[in-house]
Amino acid sequence: MFEFLKKKTAAPDPAAAKPEAPARSGFSPEDLARAFTASQEEKAARAEAEKAQAREAMKETLATSLLARSLGGLFSRHPKLDEDLLDDIETALISADVGVPATTDLLGKLRKRMNAREFADARALLIALRIELLAMLAPVAKPLVIDGTHKPFTILTVGVNGVGKTTTIGKLARRFQEDGHSLMLAAGDTFRAAAVEQLKIWGERNNVVVIAQGQNADAASVAFDAVQAATSRGFDILIADTAGRLHTQAGLMAELGKIRRVIAKVDESAPHEVLMVIDGTTGQNALNQLRAFHQAVTVTGLVVTKLDGTAKGGVVFALAREFAIPIRYIGLGEKPEDLRIFDREAFVDALLPDSLLPEARTA
Repeated sequence: MFEFLKKKTAAPDPAAAKPEAPARSGFSPEDLARAFTASQEEKAARAEAEKAQAREAMKETLATSLLARSLGGLFSRHPKLDEDLLDDIETALISADVGVPATTDLLGKLRKRMNAREFADARALLIALRIELLAMLAPVAKPLVIDGTHKPFTILTVGVNGVGKTTTIGKLARRFQEDGHSLMLAAGDTFRAAAVEQLKIWGERNNVVVIAQGQNADAASVAFDAVQAATSRGFDILIADTAGRLHTQAGLMAELGKIRRVIAKVDESAPHEVLMVIDGTTGQNALNQLRAFHQAVTVTGLVVTKLDGTAKGGVVFALAREFAIPIRYIGLGEKPEDLRIFDREAFVDALLPDSLLPEARTA
């Protein structure tokens, strides 16, 4: 009964039942492999070119540093291999902010070898000095690697007032963009007048999203919003700015710890890098600054800026010996390309008399 009200089931269409064949890309596995190899080779070539440019830039810029001028003047006089030479090297290193502990260690090794008659002349000692300086920097010569398993890879930037932190963030952002990463910035310096506006203008010019709440906003709240936004929108990298603060201001240092904890509420593995920007002209005071910031937020990487002009250059060695925290970048000038990946060999060679070191290049 009421059979006429029942819907007739249509017979299945055999053609419709077949799943669609996946679309072919038109590229064979061999094509894809070749493209990948070409891409890797291009990256390697670009890295080599940048390394060569960095070496040239360091030599040109650091040649005017106090350490380079002192050592250059010392060895250009063809000194005798004696205690007076070691005393002069010691004076040059300490005057250039290498620091007493690092200088004492280094001179102790050179003096022991000289007394054992291992050096034929002053040039042999100079080559040994180069090797010791390279060894001192070996633990900190570790470039920043963006771990793609973290999205976003969150970088928290910290530092005292006036070190060029916000400017450094802009340079880093440009570098990451050129490497093909998508990124977002968090305008967490809500204290300094115009800092938020400065970052927003930079973001607009370079097509980078900037999360901001305006001056005097809660910096931890800005960081929290930025991590949430970058996570939900799938950005590769988030760089969070913070207000500059003196390392002696306990309340403001505690605020940094709060910002770090708030970021971890969104992503317990974040921040993935705590990058401290240090002014290379501040000398031994840089050690006190880093000690306080490291205690507050556990610094994982350094950017040493302002190594052009009148910088002494030696503070890099003092930082390396005292903390062994990786030096990711050094700043050699105001242009974006003047932020260079730290290359210990290029750095040391830029400080030593080039004409006296032909055989040392292979050491």
